[in-house]
Amino acid sequence: MSKIIGIILILVGGFLIYKGAMRKDSLAGGLAETSSEVANKIDGGSRVPNHYYYLIGGGILVAVGIGATAGGKR
Repeated sequence: MSKIIGIILILVGGFLIYKGAMRKDSLAGGLAETSSEVANKIDGGSRVPNHYYYLIGGGILVAVGIGATAGGKR
């Protein structure tokens, strides 16, 4: 059962990484990065574009999925 859950987590994580990478390479992603950099320089805040959350979340899900798949009961 844990191997099935691990595989599902890997697939969902891979999808999130794909979506984040596509968003980062798009025009909207470029504008989001530029506007975040400008806004951070103006007020010193720490804004992060949304596609970074997709990339980080996808990486975490893939890592947990690999752990669940490799470390499951045998």
